[in-house]
Amino acid sequence: MVRLRRTFSKYALPAAAVVMLGCASGQGESPRHDAPDSFGFGQLATDDDIRALDIDIMPDGTGLPPGSGSVEHGQRIYAAKCASCHGPTGVEGPYDVLVGRIPNDEFPFANDRSFRSTIGNYWPYATTLYDYIYRTMPFEAPGSLATDEIYSLVAALLFMNDLVPADAVMDAETLPQVVMPSRDRFVADNRRGGPEIR
Repeated sequence: MVRLRRTFSKYALPAAAVVMLGCASGQGESPRHDAPDSFGFGQLATDDDIRALDIDIMPDGTGLPPGSGSVEHGQRIYAAKCASCHGPTGVEGPYDVLVGRIPNDEFPFANDRSFRSTIGNYWPYATTLYDYIYRTMPFEAPGSLATDEIYSLVAALLFMNDLVPADAVMDAETLPQVVMPSRDRFVADNRRGGPEIR
């Protein structure tokens, strides 16, 4: 094995030098072609284009649109557009379980994987409900709900999880004020890369 290493190193350095000289002299390079200034398709994004895609809702409510919705209206929308996937009361499925609190609002998820995470026992911010429903629901027609319908669904889902009263009205002012049971269970991700990651 030692003999093989010596033989390899004896020829490896001269071979590497030849490759480096070839690169330095321009040998082996493919000819360059000047790229055009434009490929003739696409256009610059306008302020309106950017605004149409800027739809994220922050935990503090930044980005929430004008409008409002009640629990009662939301329950009707839920029955018509959500119950077929999530069940009449939000626990039957067949898809994600939306409703459920854990006694004393405990947070056992790290130690017991049998618990299902729901809006009422896991989500840290109520504003995430608006953001998620607006982007993705209903499953077969995302983006089809009007602003007031989304606020109403949010109100109904928060009520179903015992987080707001039956007469609650959700809007850009009231929704961020809803304190979710798990709000203090999460910490900001402050990793910046490199040795700071822990």
